[in-house]
Amino acid sequence: MKQSLQMKMGHQLAMTPQLQQAIKLLQLSTLELQSEIQEALESNPMLEVQEDGDDSPDKDAKMRSDNDREAKEQEQEKSKDIDDEQRHENLDQLEDITSTVELSEATPDIPDELPVDSAWEDIYEPAYGSTGSQSGDENQRDFTEYTSAGTGNLQDHLMDQLRLRTLSETDQIIAATVINCIDDNGYLEDEISEIIEAVNANFDNPEEFCEEEEVEAILTLIQQLDPIGCGSRDTRECMLVQLREMESTPHVEVCKQLIGEHLQMLASRDFAKIKRQLKINDAQLQNSIQTIQSLTPRPGSQVVSKDPQYIVPDVFVKKIKGVWRVELNPDIAPRLAVNSMYAGLVKRADKSDDNNYMRNQLQEARWFIKSLQSRNETLLRVGTAIVERQRGFLEYGDEAMRPLVLRDIAEHLELHESTISRVTTQKYIHTPRGIFEFKYFFSSHVSTSDGGECSATAIRAMIRKFIAKEDPGKPLSDNKIASTLVASGIQVARRTVAKYRESMSIPPSNERKRLN
Repeated sequence: MKQSLQMKMGHQLAMTPQLQQAIKLLQLSTLELQSEIQEALESNPMLEVQEDGDDSPDKDAKMRSDNDREAKEQEQEKSKDIDDEQRHENLDQLEDITSTVELSEATPDIPDELPVDSAWEDIYEPAYGSTGSQSGDENQRDFTEYTSAGTGNLQDHLMDQLRLRTLSETDQIIAATVINCIDDNGYLEDEISEIIEAVNANFDNPEEFCEEEEVEAILTLIQQLDPIGCGSRDTRECMLVQLREMESTPHVEVCKQLIGEHLQMLASRDFAKIKRQLKINDAQLQNSIQTIQSLTPRPGSQVVSKDPQYIVPDVFVKKIKGVWRVELNPDIAPRLAVNSMYAGLVKRADKSDDNNYMRNQLQEARWFIKSLQSRNETLLRVGTAIVERQRGFLEYGDEAMRPLVLRDIAEHLELHESTISRVTTQKYIHTPRGIFEFKYFFSSHVSTSDGGECSATAIRAMIRKFIAKEDPGKPLSDNKIASTLVASGIQVARRTVAKYRESMSIPPSNERKRLN
């Protein structure tokens, strides 16, 4: 094979480190961005958090000098009404204050231009939106304040109660073993045989081995602790334990029968069969159902508090003088700047390793600040474009949501569709109607009889409204809902209605049936 050289021309996108960093920051959520900024601050000495007032030292010095002058004038006015001896003392104080003011005024001003090779982009300030900067306590809020609370421990809660009981050493071992087998919902995870085996592993003498009756007795004791029902093996047993703790009345006995013998029929809403077998009327059945619904199917959740997942909005939307305004959340990131002292140490002609390191760190700090600026600018542009197209939702709610896809925003802003996808993932917008993820405003469409389009979000809102107004004794079927939508001009099939209903976690009509 003959070898030869050929020249070709083509276009190729070079993924520079700056571009890679900008893309990485663009797809980060708010909490991830805070972690990334903190890591950059710890690793790059050129970056620093700019506190409020750091950028105007001359103004602060002037304010202090003015305050001193005002104090001097007040002292002079007071000296007119006191005796001569006090006047001399005040004059001495005034001389001290005057000397202090003169020293303050003699302090040389800090030059406007520092001898640093820096530019305006050396300082990153989060965009405060079209309505101006925030004021008051909001500016003092720490950007790392979004922390989670501690969690409770169900096992410790149960053991603390058992310590107040008089138990033998063997019973204490059994109780500790049983409690360790209870999950955060309050249910027993292991079988009784496995618990017996684990308990007997603590004894060397076979005469000390525990029996099933002992474990059951301790389990019954644990189920009576607070919260009642912990240690149950299933939902049926959990609710029966709670019912047994109530005062024994005919009404409670009916509830026990419902849970113990007719739980499956109750779940399937077969009320007619339940009334026949228990020989009760509608009022008695309704009261029993209300009592059962008041029980706690997951008793352990009353003690165990999982870490709350905070949603920090990236964008705020407000209506000001009839116009919808979009602004970025100023509290999601600190104000970053290049450290002027370290930047001043960089020498242009010095080729030493230390100087090269400082120069590289300075360049990386500038890249990082520019990437943050680019992220916020893109986020604000996308948020504004979404608000412009979904103004009907902000005014009237879900039913006014317009069909929207990522391509529509990408073409309008002249950005790539993948960029819009990164911006709208794990980013949240705060509106008067609540906090929503950016992707909530994007949905497919269904054709209407007049040739128009209706968004899937609007159809879900209509389905939810129909179900909310339905007769509890005769709930609407998916076919009936589809017929109602078709009659209103929206071309939708029954299976589409079923899909939308399931996406909203709404049960089918037979499971929504209730007593009137």
